[in-house]
Amino acid sequence: MRIKKLRLIFLLLLAALIMGSPFFWMVSSSLKSNTELFSWPPTFIPDNVTFEHYQDAINTRSFGRYFLNSAIVALISMSINLVFCSIAGYAFARLEFPLKNFLFLLLLSTMMIPIQVTLIPTFIMVKSFPLVGGNDILGSGGTGLLNTYIGLVVPHIMSVFGVFIMRQFYMQFPKELSEAARIDGAGELKIFLKIFLPLGRPSMAALAIFTFTQAWDDFLWPLVVTSDNNMRTLQLGLEVFKNRYTADWGPLMAATALSIIPVIIIFITFQRYFTDTALSSGIK
Repeated sequence: MRIKKLRLIFLLLLAALIMGSPFFWMVSSSLKSNTELFSWPPTFIPDNVTFEHYQDAINTRSFGRYFLNSAIVALISMSINLVFCSIAGYAFARLEFPLKNFLFLLLLSTMMIPIQVTLIPTFIMVKSFPLVGGNDILGSGGTGLLNTYIGLVVPHIMSVFGVFIMRQFYMQFPKELSEAARIDGAGELKIFLKIFLPLGRPSMAALAIFTFTQAWDDFLWPLVVTSDNNMRTLQLGLEVFKNRYTADWGPLMAATALSIIPVIIIFITFQRYFTDTALSSGIK
């Protein structure tokens, strides 16, 4: 038994080493001087630690603005997803209405559609949104929601994967839990807000991490929907450290290292809500 445990620990450490090595190399490169950065053979641990690349990255034009834009878009996307996916997941799991299973399967089928297929229709919808950005009631004549935070958030408003997670989580609770609340006079909204929403913290924590990371790492949609430099996100902002033939690798590694800090903070914030799959509903 002890040998099996040691073998498992060894395999986990090996997997962690393989997966973590690119991040270690990124941080290590960001702390090297330019001379050591391009030395051969390469050094894994810097001989002389320097933070000049971080200073250059932070002082690069609009880097703070890019960081702020990504934070706003990711936080709004995460918040909206938690609200909508929780409500939709509860409806599909606990309520009865016509064609429920068919609609849920239809919703799941949209997960097979590549994002490249929906890119152009989503762009047209954002650009042609009526009565904003100089558009008339028919959605023409202006830029609509282009170069706005709302336009950046649109593809992340609701995640089908998030609805699926919340539905599967809420389905694990016994029906007696809802019936007991109804006997006590609670309505459907009160049952959701007072019972299921607090119990759904573990799945909501996982959903928060997924949606924040997805919105934070998104590159293609901000590239398409923004032309104003002040509305660019951090993933696009990293391109300022590159030019046609080469890249400023030191500041680029430093900026990339800084870009993962919010994801780490979100994970640390929500990981305490993770629980095992055994649900304590209070019903024996």
